Amino acid sequence: MIVAAGFGQQGLTDVVGVAVRIVEAAGAAIIFVGAVIAFVGFVRVSFRQKGIAPFASVRLDLGRFLVLGLEFQLAADILRTAVSPNFTELAQLAAIAAIRTALNFFLGMEIKEERELVRTDQAAARKPDEQA
Repeated sequence: MIVAAGFGQQGLTDVVGVAVRIVEAAGAAIIFVGAVIAFVGFVRVSFRQKGIAPFASVRLDLGRFLVLGLEFQLAADILRTAVSPNFTELAQLAAIAAIRTALNFFLGMEIKEERELVRTDQAAARKPDEQA
């Protein structure tokens, strides 16, 4: 089957294969960078502040990177099945998409809770200043 003049099915498969690797690498890089930033933030907060609340902002930052990285990974999976998918590949994509969507949902809930904790902590920190 000719997709375009001089560009057959194999050419399209090769281009999509390269695109999949690039998108997967981008997702992995985003997750790695987020983990490094979160680790640095964890170390910084561990030595400077007491209590659990300061760690919420570190978790919030990590959660954002994880959600974005998972979106890239899902995009790579969709690209992978874009060229001549069979039933097995579509079923695998559906399962992967369901798992990653559930992960994103729960990470989103976690991010929302962490954001509220950070806001509450910031509001509590401002109250003594306002009373002075």
